[in-house]
Amino acid sequence: MLLFYVKNWKDNISFILVEPKEPGNIGAAARAIKNMGFKNLSLVRPASHLTDEARWFAHGAHDVLESAKIFPSLTDAIKDKSIVAGTSRRKGRKRGLFFHVEQGAQKLYEIARKNKTAILFGREDRGLFNNEIEACGFLMTIPADKNQPSLNLAQAALITAYELSKAEYAPSQSFGSLNRPDLHSISFPELATQAEMMALFMRIEDMLKALEYFPNGTKDLGKKIIKNLKHYFGRAGLTDWELKLLHGLCTRIIKQAKKE
Repeated sequence: MLLFYVKNWKDNISFILVEPKEPGNIGAAARAIKNMGFKNLSLVRPASHLTDEARWFAHGAHDVLESAKIFPSLTDAIKDKSIVAGTSRRKGRKRGLFFHVEQGAQKLYEIARKNKTAILFGREDRGLFNNEIEACGFLMTIPADKNQPSLNLAQAALITAYELSKAEYAPSQSFGSLNRPDLHSISFPELATQAEMMALFMRIEDMLKALEYFPNGTKDLGKKIIKNLKHYFGRAGLTDWELKLLHGLCTRIIKQAKKE
């Protein structure tokens, strides 16, 4: 049997720390992901990350720390990624779909063999904000004791990196799928990036406006629809063919709506 196996799938995964405040946590996170064979660390509006403290905590992983990419916004950090997952302990109906970190890691592993993916970690004191959660296709949570549920930033990065590394050797059980072939022997498609998806969401919003889909008193309905579409498409991504198909449908519908 021909196996489609990408040796460097770990190079397609980026660990993104959003506004980390403590240089020591940044250094420890760099060490944690290198422990598990990863190297891509990105920082969104971080505190100074090349301090003596950061280097001390990054023992053996100075290369990861010093090569970390710095971004002025989360949008810039994820625009070339196909799938974005977030980490959070705070659950809620409006915060999207949650999975145990082991299950989420399996999903990311499957996709990362051909696509760039990102995992978001929030601030030490406040986690990810709601608008940052909306950028995620799904969220992962690490079970912890209810008396002390909040993990240190670097600890969360280490556990997530470990589960990702472990996923390479585990049979696929993601999302309760049954009677599926071994995913280690399947070639997964390349998916659209977040920038391409955002362009599609703008077209969908234009289409809904052309159809006069929003009656009086429902000005926020469009935002809710786009938010739910982000979560829906963000869980599995879109292939290039699917992306073009949806753009084509939007174009046709907009033209027809204008004729009427």
